[in-house]
Amino acid sequence: MSFFCGYLITQVPGGFLASMYPANRVFGIAIAMSSCLNLLVPSATELEKSLYVIIIRMCQGLVEGVTYPACHGIWRHWAPPLERSRLATIALCGSYAGVVVGMPLSGTLIDWFSWEAPFYVYGVLGLIWYVFWLWLCFEKPSLHPTISARELNYIESSLGAAKQSAAPTILNTPWKEFFTSMPVYAIIVANFCRSWNFYLLVLFQASYLHSFNFEVSATGYIGALPHLLMTIVVPLGGLLADHIRKNGILSTTSVRKIFNCGGFGMEATFFLVLANARTPLMATIALTCGVAFSGFAISGFNVNHLDIAPRYASILMGISNGIGTIAGLLCPVAINIIIRHKTRQSWSEVFILAAVIHYIGVVFYGIFASGELQPWAEPKVEEDQQMNEVSIDKKSKLSSYGSVELSSGKGFVNAGLNTNYTIGDTAPAPPTDNPTNPFLAKPTTATTNPFATSE
Repeated sequence: MSFFCGYLITQVPGGFLASMYPANRVFGIAIAMSSCLNLLVPSATELEKSLYVIIIRMCQGLVEGVTYPACHGIWRHWAPPLERSRLATIALCGSYAGVVVGMPLSGTLIDWFSWEAPFYVYGVLGLIWYVFWLWLCFEKPSLHPTISARELNYIESSLGAAKQSAAPTILNTPWKEFFTSMPVYAIIVANFCRSWNFYLLVLFQASYLHSFNFEVSATGYIGALPHLLMTIVVPLGGLLADHIRKNGILSTTSVRKIFNCGGFGMEATFFLVLANARTPLMATIALTCGVAFSGFAISGFNVNHLDIAPRYASILMGISNGIGTIAGLLCPVAINIIIRHKTRQSWSEVFILAAVIHYIGVVFYGIFASGELQPWAEPKVEEDQQMNEVSIDKKSKLSSYGSVELSSGKGFVNAGLNTNYTIGDTAPAPPTDNPTNPFLAKPTTATTNPFATSE
């Protein structure tokens, strides 16, 4: 609970941080800080079993709250419109891969060493990852030292004017348009529905499997199986979504709705099967298939921010993920109330509730979602003019250094000196004592050769 409280607080601020500062740095620092805090948990339990652990977990939530908004801040500069689905889903599938690796690995580390081992191992691995992140990740394609000119031109030309727009601030962000836009609400509702089921599985999946008398070690591996399939399905869904869009088979709006509603609908249906499962095999199959199909929904709502408002994608991600975090606060309370008697019937009620929540998400997103750029997502006219003035000013400064341009019908023009010369014309004026172009300067009387003798 303490983690979710901190996580909720920094969602929207994280969106602004990712807009105002390099999003890759924001993301990397957040993971590094969370890793350092992870190393402190075992010691905190020795000092005070509740207070210090609560403080550390809340601080972890605060720093990790900026990560998802920062991801969209990174893709704002790197993801061409027709490749957003696959690039974003490849990145997002890491959170599910972490569950796949973390659940069995944590059990193994505890069996071999002690309960403190997972905290130390994951903390150290996070810091090692941060070193590679600083080395390999850059804010924008133009800052990457080894990117090819062809790739750079492709990315920047595909993003168009979006990459030139100024970073949004609290004052110029269209808050009213955010909260009166039904496509934004469609993303928010979908995020809440998906978060409910995600936290349900992360927090209560092991308890549910224990009701079928699974061993503790078996619970870790069986519980990781659904997330393993989701790790595979999420990027495959992104590839398929972009293939359909790139080939003009369906519009972006249709693709987002089909993938999101299809993923939610299939997961809800399998959860109804799970609610009536009477054998461990049926429960495992229904759980695995339901979670796997939900992976297609990531190519729907979780990428949709970049479609409707790429300039504000990190902020919208912060808003929607913040609402989704509320599901993380409500879900444990509601589930614990339902399963207080630990009966099989109570688990049926848990999964029926989860299915109903997902069906609500299917209906709402199917009606109100959009994949088109919203009118309020474009920079205002005065901001465009300001950006143009900055661009013109930069060009004028560059041209002042005697740059040479080809002028139609007039030959080569020296932009800095504003002199034209073609064959047959009169020669340009002799160089002045202090010309703009240093290569046209008069030779000085003082020699530059230190070996020359003076007369």
